[in-house]
Amino acid sequence: MNNPYSAPAKVILFGEHAAVYGKPAIAVPVSSLRASAFIQPEGRGKGFHIEAVDLAQILPVTVDSDLMDNALIYTAQQVLKTLNATPPDATIKLTSQIPMASGLGSGAGVSTALARAVAGAVGKHLDDDTLNRLIFDIEKLYHGTPSGIDNTVIVYERPVYFIKGMPLQPLTIGTPFTLVIGDTGEAGITRVAVGDVRKLYDANPAQISPILDEIGDISMRAKIIIETGNPDDLAILMTRNHELLRRLTVSADSLEKLIDVAMRAGALGAKLSGGGRGGNMIALVHPQQAPIVQEALLRAGAKNAFVTTVR
Repeated sequence: MNNPYSAPAKVILFGEHAAVYGKPAIAVPVSSLRASAFIQPEGRGKGFHIEAVDLAQILPVTVDSDLMDNALIYTAQQVLKTLNATPPDATIKLTSQIPMASGLGSGAGVSTALARAVAGAVGKHLDDDTLNRLIFDIEKLYHGTPSGIDNTVIVYERPVYFIKGMPLQPLTIGTPFTLVIGDTGEAGITRVAVGDVRKLYDANPAQISPILDEIGDISMRAKIIIETGNPDDLAILMTRNHELLRRLTVSADSLEKLIDVAMRAGALGAKLSGGGRGGNMIALVHPQQAPIVQEALLRAGAKNAFVTTVR
């Protein structure tokens, strides 16, 4: 079995929810969490299959029809069509460390790893620009109107600065910084949280607009800090961003508990990440403090806790 093709997870660092209203947001890759795809050649005439190991499924792939009800099959079909290739006699074994429905970009990560492996199985290569467009189209199919953040951060594995309706801007990391990600184990349904914020905004725009404006301002300030290389200065922005998200009613008791635990264990700053109402929180830490914060989160009931360095 060949070496794996892979892709990382991602987290929103700043700007969630406000991004829907045209405010800037920042997302970064989580390189320590990956989806991986392995190519296993098969005998002549055996056909092309995807083995989704985590789902205990083996899926046959043809190019006769677009099976849009299955994201994995559809991804493989689109890669074959893009490369004008016939299905190989091979099985692609697909695994992922990225928790599903947790705001970490599981769908885009798995699709990206799979797409790279399909190209490899037919002896071809997908450049990142082509791959990014392909994964974005797949995200549109399954998520309606995606921002483009997930696929871009994951395909290029680099931080981005995002404003709705404008091209994504890659960010240069002045000094690497360390995050601990705590998974509440509760699936956050982003579209519900986004819809509830919309109701708040429609009912009282004079009260909600200043909150969204300040979140956007935090993202702009964070961009400067990240690029100039003083990451400890992000801590106060993270804490303030979370306070504003709490006022938008998208936090949850499980998130509040893990954020409090992380801060007590020595984190510099912490906030929810993504849609909220469950999902994940992130904490900025000094590297030597990361194992202590990680262990504290696990003891406090986090389903998982991950450490990643943003470079």
